[in-house]
Amino acid sequence: MRSYLAHLRAEGISKTSIGRHLSALRTFFGFLKREGRMVSNPAKAVGTPRRDKTLPETLSVGEVAAVVEAKGREGALGARDRALLELLYATGLRVSELVGLRLGDVDLSARQVRTVGKGRKERVVPFGQPAAAALRAWLKGRGALGPSARDAEFMFLNARAGRLTDRSVRRVLDRAVAAAAVPRHASPHTLRHSFATHLLAAGADLRSIQELLGHSSLSTTQRYTHLDVERLLEVYRKSHPKAEK
Repeated sequence: MRSYLAHLRAEGISKTSIGRHLSALRTFFGFLKREGRMVSNPAKAVGTPRRDKTLPETLSVGEVAAVVEAKGREGALGARDRALLELLYATGLRVSELVGLRLGDVDLSARQVRTVGKGRKERVVPFGQPAAAALRAWLKGRGALGPSARDAEFMFLNARAGRLTDRSVRRVLDRAVAAAAVPRHASPHTLRHSFATHLLAAGADLRSIQELLGHSSLSTTQRYTHLDVERLLEVYRKSHPKAEK
């Protein structure tokens, strides 16, 4: 069994795929054991390979600014797009948290948003003046979507004045990325990761970032320290005269 897994690894198969191979073999040999064709399950004696830890994708500060400020649609929907992109980056909200926001969850005068994240954990996240200005512009013009938009309880609405979906937010971001000519894919979660990484790079402590992101465990937040170390190493390699040696 171990020789087979080593062979897969030598062939360049990822640890995740090797784990799937092993799981399939455990099921197969378990079936043979139940049928009386084997006395034991050899795949059970082999541990599943640990998955490689992948660092989250992020955008630079300049790339985020280009995406958020990219020229998009005119009118109410254009104002909505700008507001949701500003708020995503300003708060680090998950896309599910963003589309679930109600009007009462956003305090424009205090510039704070109240949201309920994973595990029904509630948190309050501040946001800056650019996001507040974009939200005011959206709220002022969203009545153009129709009479029902004035009474709608959710902050972000679609063209029919219904609640916006996760997929719609991704389409808005895709259009902004294309308009900004950012040379890589970005998802709403990329803006969340960028939010945390930029805070860390500017000197924010991990405990504060944990609270802002709504992580239940500090170990989840600590992966952003790896990103910061990688950034420092890249700066060193590019800047130090003897780095290449």
